[in-house]
Amino acid sequence: MSTTFDRRLIAAARAGLPLVSRPYDALGAALGVGGEAVRERLAALVRSGRIRRIGAVVDPARLGFAVDALTVWDVDDARVDELGEKIGALDFVAHCCRRPRSLPDWPYNLHVVVHSRSRREAQSAVLQIHCLLAEACRAHDVLYASGAVAAPPATARASDRAA
Repeated sequence: MSTTFDRRLIAAARAGLPLVSRPYDALGAALGVGGEAVRERLAALVRSGRIRRIGAVVDPARLGFAVDALTVWDVDDARVDELGEKIGALDFVAHCCRRPRSLPDWPYNLHVVVHSRSRREAQSAVLQIHCLLAEACRAHDVLYASGAVAAPPATARASDRAA
């Protein structure tokens, strides 16, 4: 059962917690309750499933990252978990996850988000990921925040391009 307070609390939390040492206290003050009441009610809403989770949402642009690139990879299923762990540990990777393919239109099973300061930096990160995936990668594409940009064919090897 949703209460008026729950709706106000959820709306306030969605708007963003204040960047202070005690954000729940600040949120509670704006809602006319204490910080402990805010924590308890949010925890109850999570337990009940009314909200899934509470987490930080980072604005990459405010951190100086001007280019967002979603890279998608068609990786050998036998190696996708192992390689995904390695890619997820790279310092320039913001998010890395395995996703189901949707054949024939979407063959990609590994999605990697890269935040960078320039298109060139993003392209360098994509190249590093491609080198790490090596023979396990059958194809990939890069989708920039401003729209899709085709990647070089993943099937082309350095020896093919040199010819």
